[in-house]
Amino acid sequence: MPASTADKAKKGLVTETARGQANGQGNVRELPEEEDTFALASDSDGDVSDTNDEMRIHTPEKDEVDDDIDDDAPSERQGLVDRSVEVVANDGRPLAENTALVEPDLDVRTALRVYRKAVFWCLVTSACVIMEGYDMILIGNFFAFPPFAAKYGQFVDDAGQHQLSPAWMAALSNAAPLGCFVGTWFNGPLVARFGHKRVLLAALGTLSGTIFLTFFAPTITVLLIGELLCGLPWGIFASSAPAYASELLPTALRSYLTSWTNMCFIVGQLISAAVLAILVDTRHDEWAFRIPFGLQWLWPVLIVPILVFAPESPWHLVRTGRRAAARQSLRRLQSPAAAVAAGVSVEATLATIERTNNLEVAEASHHQHHSSQGGGDDATYWDCFRGTELRRTEIACMAFAAQVLAGAPFAYNSTYFFQQVGLATHTTYLLNTGGTLLALAGTLVNWFALMPRYGRRPIFVGGMAVMTSLLATVGFLGLVPESRAIGLVQASLTLAWTLAFQLSVGQLGWALPAEVGSTRLRQRTVCLARNAYYLSSLLANVAQPYLLNPGALDLKGTVGFVWAVLAGLVLVWAIFRLPETKGRSYEALDWLFAQRTPTWKFATAKVPIGAGTAVEEGGVAAVHRNDEGDSHEMERLVQNS
Repeated sequence: MPASTADKAKKGLVTETARGQANGQGNVRELPEEEDTFALASDSDGDVSDTNDEMRIHTPEKDEVDDDIDDDAPSERQGLVDRSVEVVANDGRPLAENTALVEPDLDVRTALRVYRKAVFWCLVTSACVIMEGYDMILIGNFFAFPPFAAKYGQFVDDAGQHQLSPAWMAALSNAAPLGCFVGTWFNGPLVARFGHKRVLLAALGTLSGTIFLTFFAPTITVLLIGELLCGLPWGIFASSAPAYASELLPTALRSYLTSWTNMCFIVGQLISAAVLAILVDTRHDEWAFRIPFGLQWLWPVLIVPILVFAPESPWHLVRTGRRAAARQSLRRLQSPAAAVAAGVSVEATLATIERTNNLEVAEASHHQHHSSQGGGDDATYWDCFRGTELRRTEIACMAFAAQVLAGAPFAYNSTYFFQQVGLATHTTYLLNTGGTLLALAGTLVNWFALMPRYGRRPIFVGGMAVMTSLLATVGFLGLVPESRAIGLVQASLTLAWTLAFQLSVGQLGWALPAEVGSTRLRQRTVCLARNAYYLSSLLANVAQPYLLNPGALDLKGTVGFVWAVLAGLVLVWAIFRLPETKGRSYEALDWLFAQRTPTWKFATAKVPIGAGTAVEEGGVAAVHRNDEGDSHEMERLVQNS
C-alpha cells in the first residue's frame, strides 16, 4: 500500500511534478526533504523560532488540476503568478487557506505602506550612484573649464583658449568608463558570493582611497590613472543599485525604485553642474577643479554608517540556501501591521521567491544538460547567452546602450559643444546647469505622468523618435552660417533633447535591465547591460573629441547628423525587439520568454494560472488548467495597466 499524504509529510517527503515531466516520464517523484527545493521547512541554518510555521508545498498533478477548474481565479497582474499550490502542514493535512503561499496584488499606495522599509534601503544603496553621476559629468565639463585646461592642456587655439588634445580628451573621457567596465564585470560573481551589502561596503572603502589620486594629481597621467581606478567602484555602484532594488520590492514599486538610480545619477550631475557654475566665476587657480574632486569624499562618510545596517537581498539568500536568513530579511523589509492589512505574509513572499528561483534553475538545467540545486548559485556569465536568456540579455544590453547611442555623449555633456559654437564660458555653464534641472524635471514627469499610465515600450519608442528628430535638426542648423543666434538655438535643442531623454530612455535604461533578466541571473544580466553602456561610452568618447575638436574634424553643429543616425538605428531596434514588461511579475516574464512570445504580444498575452512547470524543447512551459474563465479579467487588467 502506498503511503498516505500524511505519512509522507511525517517522513519529510514531498511530491514533485516538474522534473518528472521534464524527463518525459509524466510521473511523480519523491524527494527527501533536504532535496526539496520548494520546501520552506528546512531551516538548516538554525532558525529554530520558525519551527511551528514550517510548511511544504504539494504541486498537484495536471489531471487533478483539470478536474477542479476555478473560472473565477484571478489572473496574474501586478502580483505573483498563482501556481495553484496546495499547502500541506507538517501533519499532512491541507491548510484551510489554499492561497496561503500566494501573494496578493498590490497597488502602489498599498505597496508603499507594506514595503516602506525596503524603499528606504533602496534609497540608501542608490545614493552610491550619486558619486558616479557627479564625476562622469565632471571630467567632461572640465574640458571647457579654463583653470583645468590651463593645468593639463596641450595647446592654445586661435581664440587664445587652452585646449587638451583630442587624444588626451578621449583618454580622460574613457578612463572612468573603462574602470567601470572592469568593476561591473567582477561585480556579478562578487555579489553572487558575498551579497550586495558586503560588496557595496568594500567598494565605498576602495573609492575613498582612489579619490586621493584625482585630488592631488600633479600631471595629467596621474589624473588618468586616478580616474581609471575610481571607475572600479563606480561600476559596482551602478550595477548593484538597480538589481538590489528589484529584489527588495514588489512589482508595483519595481520600476520606480530601479529608475530612482537614474534620479541619483541626475542629482550627482546637478551637484557637479552647480559646483562648476559657482567656481568658474569665483576661482581661477587650481583649487577651482581640485575642490570638485575633493567633494567626492563626502558620500562614503554619509553612506557607510547607514549601509552597514542594511538587510541582504532575500533572493540572494534563497539562491545560496540560507532560507532562515531570507525569512528574517523579509521581516525587516515588510511592515507587520500594513502587511497584515494587505494580506501579505513573509511566508507567501518567501514561497514565491523559491518557486521562481526553482523554475529558472529547472530551465537552466535543461539547457546545460546537468542538474542544479536550487539552494546554490553556480551560474556564470555564459548562462546569460543560453536558450531564452539570450533574448533577455539582448534587450537589457540594448536598453542601457541606447542611453549612449541616443546621443548622450554629444547632447548631455554639451558644455564643450557650446564652447565650439561660440558661446561664452559663463553662458556655457549656466546652460549646463539648466539642462541638468530639465533632466531632473523630466525624471519627475516620467514617474508621475508617464509610467503610471503608459507601458515601457511606447515611452521608449516615442522618446527615441523625438530625440532622433532633435538631433537631425541640430545637424541641419549646422549647415547654416555660424552665428550666436544659431548657436543658442542649437544649445536649446540639446536642452530639449535632455528633457526627452529623461522622459524615456534615461529612465528606462535603468529599469528595463533590472526587470527583464531572470531572477537567477539578474545581477549578471544587469552587469552585462551596464557594460554594454560602458563599451558604447568608450567608443563614443573616442570619437566625440575628434568630431568637435578644432584640431580634428571640427564638425560643430553638423555632428548632430552622426548621432541622429545612431539614434534612428536604436529606434528601429526598439520597434521590432523591445517587449512590454509593465506590470508583469518575474514568474510571468519567465513564462512569456520561455514561450518565445512575439514582441508585440507581450502586453496582451494571457499568462495562465499554472499548476507546475515542465521543461520542454523550447524551454519552460506551464502545466496549466483551462484559463478561459479568467480571460475577461485579464483583458480588463491589461486595459487598465
